[in-house]
Amino acid sequence: MRIAVLGGGPAGLYFAALWKRRHPGDAVRLWEQNPADATWGFGVVFSQTALEFWREEDATTFELIAPSLESWRDIAIVHRGQRVTIDGVGFAAIGRLELLALLQGQAREAGVEMEFACAITSLASLSRYDLIVGADGVNSLVRNGLGNGFGSSTVNLENRFIWYGTNRPFDTLTQTFLANELGTFNAHHYRYAADRSTFIVECDPATWRRAGLDRASAASSRRLCEEIFAATLQGAPLIDNKSIWRNFPCLRNERWAVDNVVLIGDAAHTAHYSIGSGTRLALGDALALANTLADVEVGQISAALQRYEAERRPSVEKLVAASLRSAAWYHRFFEHMRLEPMQLAMSYLGRSSHIDGERLRSISPSFVQRYERKYGNIDWS
Repeated sequence: MRIAVLGGGPAGLYFAALWKRRHPGDAVRLWEQNPADATWGFGVVFSQTALEFWREEDATTFELIAPSLESWRDIAIVHRGQRVTIDGVGFAAIGRLELLALLQGQAREAGVEMEFACAITSLASLSRYDLIVGADGVNSLVRNGLGNGFGSSTVNLENRFIWYGTNRPFDTLTQTFLANELGTFNAHHYRYAADRSTFIVECDPATWRRAGLDRASAASSRRLCEEIFAATLQGAPLIDNKSIWRNFPCLRNERWAVDNVVLIGDAAHTAHYSIGSGTRLALGDALALANTLADVEVGQISAALQRYEAERRPSVEKLVAASLRSAAWYHRFFEHMRLEPMQLAMSYLGRSSHIDGERLRSISPSFVQRYERKYGNIDWS
């Protein structure tokens, strides 16, 4: 089989490596428009549940990634200067560039032909391939190249956010909420290396304009965010990497496959970053696609892609729906900030409807005990 993969992010690299490792006689070629050592963003985060699933499904890749992960067992909410620790909610993170380098190495070792800094401009140039995998992100050429064949639609959320890094390593994934004369701000920050953290700043549209961020230069935006979160950063600077204020795009496709062309990762669907599932979904798509097509003949590809979508879509849409509920909570986070710190932490935990009182009691007994001592029994009925 001849396979073309467009996009050298986690989804494309992982699928290409998986397929070539399992089918060494097949020709697998990957194109990425950016250089191999270029990336947007800083770190990516995984829940412990996602990592356990990955270990069970593909121990080879998990063991490759595991030594580079920064892990923690608690998360924290900071509101009105008070830190509320929520025990038992484990996560791990890795630098995006390091993750890409490891996946590139795995793909190279498997025999995948890769071309970086090389943009495919037309699907017609890929006509000799039996399978075309669009792993080329939100602005996918593969998706756009077929007009509206996938039934695509995008809705941009109202809040503005900007993705920075910092050389202050935070102990845990932390949500810091701040209010000042400009409005209300949230920072979502976590360690992804021994000396580096991701630092995402979010604010509502009114705050964004009042603070002058709608017309500020990149340097001015960074300096203002450093001032706003000075107590959090403790003197550490924010690091810019093509950091711009954006609206999160909620992308949906009615179909993920057309003939022998399939979309995976952000080319097919987006999940709001506030639940940390974008990379998890991308890797899961790649694994599920490789599994579904494992024994398929060339003439069966179109039907197999329909089967892949039918089997994969329910779990993806469940996570995407949870991310949209979480995004809706953030859309009104300035209202939630009227709550006391521990109440805000409880509201944060319930934002995506992933957890109920009994489950939280078993996962985070210390937090629940402190909360119920102050506010009475949890009732999410």
